[in-house]
Amino acid sequence: MSNDTRPIAVVTGASSGIGAASARRLAAEGFEVICAARRVDRIEALAKEIDGRAVRCDVTSAEDVAALAVAAGNEVAVLLNNAGGAFGLEPVAEADLDAWRRMFEVNVIAVAAVTKALLPALIAARGQIIVMGSTAGQVAYEGGGGYVAAKHGAKAVVDTLRLELFDQPVRVCEIAPGMVRSEGFALTRFEGDEAKAEAVYAGVAAPLTAEDIADIVGWVATRPEHVNIDRLTVRPRAQAAQHKVHRVN
Repeated sequence: MSNDTRPIAVVTGASSGIGAASARRLAAEGFEVICAARRVDRIEALAKEIDGRAVRCDVTSAEDVAALAVAAGNEVAVLLNNAGGAFGLEPVAEADLDAWRRMFEVNVIAVAAVTKALLPALIAARGQIIVMGSTAGQVAYEGGGGYVAAKHGAKAVVDTLRLELFDQPVRVCEIAPGMVRSEGFALTRFEGDEAKAEAVYAGVAAPLTAEDIADIVGWVATRPEHVNIDRLTVRPRAQAAQHKVHRVN
């Protein structure tokens, strides 16, 4: 437990990419950030950098999620459900169903689990739930079957939560990024194949960065209490739609 007087923000998946950038931004906005992720060395270094706290948490583990709720305490001003990921890019007819289960577990079930565990503290703090979704949750694309299904599921969780919490002092927002060149996302999707990961961004002059999304997280988290940003979709200028990206040869 912390004696710090700063409002608490919990960030899952804080060890890299959008999660780490968002933790830094929330700290700059005056929050005491609890950095939650599996890679302890990374979150401990980040927590030291931003004067926050590190909690090892695999969001697919009920025991870890329960421990995270205890560490967060009785009042949580912001929960950023950022942990997620895509695995593979095969067509549905060749689906790796184990990978689909992993994607559903981390992108959907974990969002529900962490939110459920922290909801009493969020209500007590008149707080805000932010879910890191994706434009994949708005439109399908070839090869994205499992990830598209999972992010559509995350979107449905957000919309259902907002309806169910309409009489509670808790705001619910989804941030839905398009193409973001962040640490590890494409490498994870292609199991460390750097060539395939680089091909995702080939010829795109300026994909979004983790810091771009963190800037939005900071803005959403600091709106007045009566203002709810239901959903914010953000793409790089070069990406007009999921399937239409300007690439320079």
